Amino acid sequence: MLRNIVPVTGLMLSTFFLLAGSGLTGITLPLRAGLEGWSPVIIGWIGFGYALCFTAGCVVVPRMVRRVGHVRVYAVLATLLAMSLLFHALIVHPLAWIAFRGVAGFALAGAYMVVESWLNEKATNESRGQIFSFYMIMNMVGMMAGQFMVLLGDPATTTLFIIAAILYAMAVIPTGLSNAVSPQPLTQVTLDLRKLYRNSPAAMVGMLMTGIIAGIWNFQAPVFAEQTGLSGNQIPLMLALAMISGAVFQLPLGRASDRMDRRYVMIFAGIVGVGCAIAYQIVPGAASAPGVFITVFILGAVLFPIYSLVVAHANDYAEPSEFVEISSGLLVVNGAGAMIGPVLSGFLIVGLGPGGFFLSLAVAFAIFGGYAAWRITQREAVPADEMTDYTYVPVTRSQTPEMFTLDPRSDEE
Repeated sequence: MLRNIVPVTGLMLSTFFLLAGSGLTGITLPLRAGLEGWSPVIIGWIGFGYALCFTAGCVVVPRMVRRVGHVRVYAVLATLLAMSLLFHALIVHPLAWIAFRGVAGFALAGAYMVVESWLNEKATNESRGQIFSFYMIMNMVGMMAGQFMVLLGDPATTTLFIIAAILYAMAVIPTGLSNAVSPQPLTQVTLDLRKLYRNSPAAMVGMLMTGIIAGIWNFQAPVFAEQTGLSGNQIPLMLALAMISGAVFQLPLGRASDRMDRRYVMIFAGIVGVGCAIAYQIVPGAASAPGVFITVFILGAVLFPIYSLVVAHANDYAEPSEFVEISSGLLVVNGAGAMIGPVLSGFLIVGLGPGGFFLSLAVAFAIFGGYAAWRITQREAVPADEMTDYTYVPVTRSQTPEMFTLDPRSDEE
């Protein structure tokens, strides 16, 4: 394995710094917004701006790469990321933060695309699984490291913003100095959402709900933690527990879905999500720190794996030549959901307090599982020997789900 990883060490380091900056940003901004007295609704609109521009970046950045190349585009995008964080510190206003977060979303979309397309071209059929498994490990380690860096400063000051900007700037160094050959131009993928729905209604609706769930978690989880009364060092721990749980249960849930109709696993995920929300409301002590940690750990077991589960289900009904087009369309739907989730949850938190966070998740999980249950009555499952192997479906990163409307493989692969 080491022999396969060494040639892409620079790209892996760039990934670590990029995700560390993203992790620190994802927890610092909601906490600072809360200190400024901004409502969860405003924080939700900031998340909306991020998701909107992330999706736009997926369309625009490939054209930029074709004009000037991967390395230059990556350097520009990392610079925009660092600038966006510094501007957050300089101008503390909701409208300005929506714009700045939008810039970050646009830049992150392109940065992930460059790194992942580069890795994909460096990998062979024999080493691709190992390389991308290690890449996902770097994603998780970087994200959690960034989240715990919130302990290095006070969100009310500029320290954490500066640290995040430095991390984004550091992400340029390994890639800029790498002797790896730049990948070939990227292949643009045509999107057909009507075809996507005809291929698998359960996957399309499920991915919309997955995006809503991800948007709620990414932007409102720190707000929920703060309103619940968790301390500064307990908030990153709560977020890390959910990520760890998602990593632990990713493969077991995937293996289970390979052995039965995946929609049954989707129903199970919906039941777990709704059950966590109910438990938080009615179980004595669930709102205490230990209770929140246990609830979030259980929630994380289905929160992160459902993305890959939905993609695998959609691919079950597609021809191999359609996998990239199907997955790209689902990612756009995911992006639409990520715009809705933070705003929806923000209104519920304002009206109901911390419980509104879990209520918004419960609604999304209920639709996710309920629609899958209804679709079982409308369409037979794909035979087990014709199903897509779940282990080949990419795992979405926790904070920034990939919404690329392109094939990250080169034209000449």
